[in-house]
Amino acid sequence: MSAFSLFEKKSTFGSVYVILIVNRLQLLYFLFITPMFLVQPYMIWAIIAVGILSQLNLVLLSKWFTSNFAAMGYQGFVKLLGERTVRFFAFIGLFPILIKIVVTTLHYVGTISQFIFPSMKISWLIFFVFGISCFVASHGMENTIRFVVIAYLCVFWMILLFFYPFFTPPIAALHDLYPLIPTEWSLHSWYALLFLWSAFSGPEYLICLTPWLDNNQKMLKYLTIGNILTLLEYLIVFIASLFFFGSNYLSKTNYPVVNMVRFLQSPIFERIDIILISVDLFHFVFNIAILLLFFYGATRISLKRLEKQTTPIGLISIYVAIFVFMFILQKWFWRPGTSDINIWVTIEMWSGAFTYLLVPAFLMIAIRRKGRVQ
Repeated sequence: MSAFSLFEKKSTFGSVYVILIVNRLQLLYFLFITPMFLVQPYMIWAIIAVGILSQLNLVLLSKWFTSNFAAMGYQGFVKLLGERTVRFFAFIGLFPILIKIVVTTLHYVGTISQFIFPSMKISWLIFFVFGISCFVASHGMENTIRFVVIAYLCVFWMILLFFYPFFTPPIAALHDLYPLIPTEWSLHSWYALLFLWSAFSGPEYLICLTPWLDNNQKMLKYLTIGNILTLLEYLIVFIASLFFFGSNYLSKTNYPVVNMVRFLQSPIFERIDIILISVDLFHFVFNIAILLLFFYGATRISLKRLEKQTTPIGLISIYVAIFVFMFILQKWFWRPGTSDINIWVTIEMWSGAFTYLLVPAFLMIAIRRKGRVQ
């Protein structure tokens, strides 16, 4: 690994890359579990409403990318906020990034353990998934960004599986989509809205890619397309889940999306769900890898080591520290069949909702305030 290879900038990325990164960061692991949190048919409108709110948030985020500060990369953050403030926020940002890495990895590993390798030790599965992600991240930021194309091409076809037979009779029945207007609004309904907002989070991390993104006036267009793709995928999967399970049974099943795919039959493949989970590895590897680079970059900024060379020892130290934390969490605080999983998912959900709400608004306010001061 040569000096500066991890964060070296040789080219910029726009259009397709921005669209795909937004889509992949938003979906994360939420697509697997979204239906079991929403349950009621009227949450279809909630998905649309939160998608619109997410779009408004992306309008705020686009103001950063079209500003003069974004064109300066890291120095733009320093000029806008000051070096100490940037280092402080980089340190604070380590925690939501760490939680997102750990929960994403353990959730995917749990899916593999339950549906593919139930007798295999989870620690080995963690080592395998996390190891591949570290390998991809070790090739640097530019190669990891390019990897999003491979990740998308490997998984985009999966959404087509839900059109047939789940949207056709005899499974599809209109009465499964009633009521479309809520007759009551419970605490669980508010919780579902919070979950949805967190499910649309992720684009705020694009600010970490500012030096590598082609900052132009079309950035909002790219963000919008990515957000719309995410909205459509959530809608298709949720409506298909309602048709297949019905709202009464949907809340009682874990991994509803995977269980739906297990229903599908093929003359060639006996277990389509195994193929789906296995190929989805590319999606999770991309997300974990790019989050690892965000974590390493934020660590260097907070320790004031940005001007020094990146080294294999520093990167491996980050890998080992995160792996040890993940192993401890899985061993003693993440037990299948208990409420611990829900607790950690809830922590990640609150963290994602918080960062997605504050980061775009904070940057826009800072830009406006800096403009008045100047």
